Amino acid sequence: MTATRRGFLKLSLLSSIASAFAASSKTAFARAEKINKPVVISTWEHGLAANKAAWDVLKKNGRALDAVEQGVRVPEADPLVRTVGLGGYPDSEGNVTLDACIMDENMNCGSVAYLQDILHPISVARKVMEETPHVMLVGAGAKKFALEQGFAQQNLLTEQSKQDWLAWRHSGQQKKQINIENHDTIGMLALDTSGNLSGACTTSGAAFKLPGRVGDSPIIGAGLYVDNEVGAATATGMGELMMKTVGCHLVVELMRQGASPQEACQKAVERIATRLDNFAEFQVGFLALNKAGEYGAYCIQPGFNYAVKDSRGEQLIDGKNLLGEGA
Repeated sequence: MTATRRGFLKLSLLSSIASAFAASSKTAFARAEKINKPVVISTWEHGLAANKAAWDVLKKNGRALDAVEQGVRVPEADPLVRTVGLGGYPDSEGNVTLDACIMDENMNCGSVAYLQDILHPISVARKVMEETPHVMLVGAGAKKFALEQGFAQQNLLTEQSKQDWLAWRHSGQQKKQINIENHDTIGMLALDTSGNLSGACTTSGAAFKLPGRVGDSPIIGAGLYVDNEVGAATATGMGELMMKTVGCHLVVELMRQGASPQEACQKAVERIATRLDNFAEFQVGFLALNKAGEYGAYCIQPGFNYAVKDSRGEQLIDGKNLLGEGA
């Protein structure tokens, strides 16, 4: 992308942001005639199977927190999902390291980062939330805590991921960038029959990343945020960009100001585009759900999709984007 095109795009975005949402301060759920609940949404195609597990909880009038935990445990345990949990791509030294966070309707939250040898980091994150005074545990401390809580230790590097790592190492290539070919997260948001929201986010991070690298997925406000008065948001893609903009908190605050989930996600992506010159080199996708059960998503590049399940059925939806077709 040329400097001239970047400048023109930034000018256009700033103009649209300045003129948008000048009217009502009412939230979308206050305007809604009927609340769509329960509902669960999650990132990427592997969210379809995750949503089914979450729906098993929601359809029995279960709590949104239980639904999102059970939902994301599905891809965590699936070795064919190469960017989450078991079988996730390792770092540049061949170690699978996992990040996850969870947040409930009462602003309770828990998180783990750089966790190794534990299959379900999302459940460890919930234990951090419920059994400790802390929000986040990392590395060896997180693993020690997980073992003390009864989690089993196991090797998460599958033979397929090991061979891919060896091939990458022998090729002499640089580490993969987090773009449309290297997405790295499942984020899930749910609204239960009681009208309460919760969210979860879990990942094995960027393929062949530098040892010790942690992205946005375990960071409350960056990769996940829940405000039970307004809505919830999660993110996927280049975690550093979400961390620089505290992107999911931004999405929720935009919904508080009256934006729909779709509008809020778009404005958050536009914020990244107006602040960061190299945004077009990466993928970022936001997914949001409000208290009315309305949802939306927006991303930088084409290629991001999200799964939805509610009383009307299930579907996989292509997220609208900033730079590609249909932008």
